[in-house]
Amino acid sequence: MMFMTALLWFGYFLELSLATPHHVGLIARASSGCGKKPFLPGVTQYRGLKSSNKDRSYSYHLPSNYDANKPYAVVLGFHGSSSIGLFFELDTKMSQDRYSSDKIMIYPNGVSGSWAGPTYHEGSTIAEDVQFTKDVIEDVKARFCVDEEKVFGAGMSNGGGFIGTLACDPLGSMLFKAVAAHSGAFYTDFNGPDNGCAPAKIVPLLEIHGASDSTVKYEGGQGDGGPQPAIPDWLEWWSQRNKCTIESDEIMNDGKVHHSSWTCDGREGLLQHYKVDDLGHCWADTEPNLSQISVPQLPTIVRASEIIMKFFDSVS
Repeated sequence: MMFMTALLWFGYFLELSLATPHHVGLIARASSGCGKKPFLPGVTQYRGLKSSNKDRSYSYHLPSNYDANKPYAVVLGFHGSSSIGLFFELDTKMSQDRYSSDKIMIYPNGVSGSWAGPTYHEGSTIAEDVQFTKDVIEDVKARFCVDEEKVFGAGMSNGGGFIGTLACDPLGSMLFKAVAAHSGAFYTDFNGPDNGCAPAKIVPLLEIHGASDSTVKYEGGQGDGGPQPAIPDWLEWWSQRNKCTIESDEIMNDGKVHHSSWTCDGREGLLQHYKVDDLGHCWADTEPNLSQISVPQLPTIVRASEIIMKFFDSVS
């Protein structure tokens, strides 16, 4: 009897010792918002806040099965010019469970419908938009249960360009685990690997671009808000910044999609790029969406939202 009791106690302490490090690790990553019950998970809602003495805002979408005691990854989605976060959400479908059932989606709103960087933008500086991004993330962490090691950013066009601006910024680069730009208008990073780009760390990065984009041209040139780099040049600069040593290329979808992947700082796939031959200046999707209608263009052969979420998961 004493032997069985001792054996049971040994098993109990063994289980506790094995479980404790994992439990402590989860607590270490969990934000202060854990345990707080949200209002209407599964429904996109609006939130206002002050940042740099300006009235700013964002919308957010919690998974319909949100658990207030489970730390979630967070994805910030940055809209293009003359737009708002709600349009980006509807266009990309990122709030749908097939893409973000295990993620909190955040859609910040730029001042006057755009993000700092291009010459046409008015109402905020780059420093103010970077600070706003930080303020949004801190607000989300305080209100919801966030895995602080899994904060990601994605953007389209001007929003994709701002993703590049954040990645180049000493503060902005520290806010995200990884970032993704779609049809990025890189107005602040067009003149070489070291010209004004100073990330504080290696930045896992994905870029998706259409070869038929006539607004943000793949070969670069003058854009609506200033000069833009050729996308291959921009990728080469980031391969240098991220200490990449190996590049692999594959041709997909009957030769219409060109995927490049780099091994950076010893980590495979840390820098990735998809060039889609028949894609114009719209969000890549196999189903119709708002930006395709505005171009106009028919659905294409890849789903950008799926590619981006898989990339974020791969670097987690």
